[in-house]
Amino acid sequence: MIESLRNIFSIPDLRKRVLFTFLLLAVYRLGSFIPIPGVDPVAMAEFTNQAKGTLLGFLNLFSGGALGRMTIFALGIMPYISASIILQLLTVVWPYLEKLSKEGEMGRKKITQWTRYGTVVISLIQSFGIVAVFLERTSAPGGLALVPHPGWGFRFVGVLALTTGCAFVMWLGEQITERGVGNGISLIIFAGIVVGLPGALIKTFEDLRTGAMSIITALLLIVFAVIVVGAIVLMERAQRRIPVQYAKRVVGRRMYGGQSTYLPLRLNTGGVIPVIFAASILSFPQSIGQMVENPLVKKLTDALGWGQPLYNLIYFTAIIFFCYFYTSIIFNPQDTAENMRKYGGFIPGIRPGQRTGDFIDMVLTRITLVGAIYLALVAILPEILITGFKVATIPIIGGPLDAFLPRWFTEGLNVKFYFGGTSLLIVVGVAMDTVQQIEAQMVMRHYDGFVKGRRMRGRRG
Repeated sequence: MIESLRNIFSIPDLRKRVLFTFLLLAVYRLGSFIPIPGVDPVAMAEFTNQAKGTLLGFLNLFSGGALGRMTIFALGIMPYISASIILQLLTVVWPYLEKLSKEGEMGRKKITQWTRYGTVVISLIQSFGIVAVFLERTSAPGGLALVPHPGWGFRFVGVLALTTGCAFVMWLGEQITERGVGNGISLIIFAGIVVGLPGALIKTFEDLRTGAMSIITALLLIVFAVIVVGAIVLMERAQRRIPVQYAKRVVGRRMYGGQSTYLPLRLNTGGVIPVIFAASILSFPQSIGQMVENPLVKKLTDALGWGQPLYNLIYFTAIIFFCYFYTSIIFNPQDTAENMRKYGGFIPGIRPGQRTGDFIDMVLTRITLVGAIYLALVAILPEILITGFKVATIPIIGGPLDAFLPRWFTEGLNVKFYFGGTSLLIVVGVAMDTVQQIEAQMVMRHYDGFVKGRRMRGRRG
């Protein structure tokens, strides 16, 4: 590993890319500490401490603590992700966008431009809701108002600061993707999650020293984390390889084709997008519940609160649904079959054309079910480990069943930091993708990658 790191900084172009990525991530972290004008920092800190373990704490994780401090980067990159999802959904139902997506580089640039405009629009709506509805109407536990001097002046400055900050974060992500290493948007989310890990570990060791956390609980947490990380690495690399044979073709005096290859179908085609989309959908009831003062709406909002059994059930089901939905958007079996047929490729035993597309669709449907269940379990189980499965909130079985279940299952572990499955999915997935990109850059320049024994095959020739 030390030799591999030394090789990274011995390649001028790769060294510039890595340093450029670290520089922009440092700028992102710096902006996460610049508060928007008009917010009381003391009251905001008290409110954030009370909101740990709730939906606000879940969303605060993705912003690297910027939402809890209400800084200019409080919106993070989530509006950009929402705009991207909306454009992808419109591509399915709007023929013009579908045609534009197939026009190559110019079409992708046009869709990217529309995604930027959509990000600004979503940022304006969300920032106004945060400033006018959330901040001005909320007080800290001690009674301090989050905004001492509310009004249209504060609203204008707050909306301007949050929207500008979101646009700047979007620009940082695009610059990292173009001139740095890895996917910029994913790395920004990655940086927001891992930045709280050192402080969380220090608090955990302090709890072990003072006896607030038992050694058994800490060991159980470590074992569970290792199992989850191992499962993520295994499932993210898993593929279903469909053998493909290409017929021989004679062009002029040369013969082409006659090769055997395979069509790789990832077990988790959608990545972490279905999880983020499901979490975004379930955040709407919480937002509506804060704006509507009605006993029935409040009751429903409490039932759909983060960590509640109904929330977990809908979250689990929504992840499975969006896995199939997102996979159908980004992968078309019939187009793949048609492209194979044009180049003389076929699956042994399957007739080219429609039947090949149906076969690929059948295989993809089966492996997507396995990948969707894996995503849902990884997203749900760590949350239950932290908050506990609140059986007492289920009227039918809560009373009698609660007495027979272990305390750690119903009340959760005494964990001082957020150990979530969604965060683990993002951290491990982004880390694997970034390492693969760095390794590819090193192999192109005749250097060994991070994985020992993997040398460039071109040397043998």
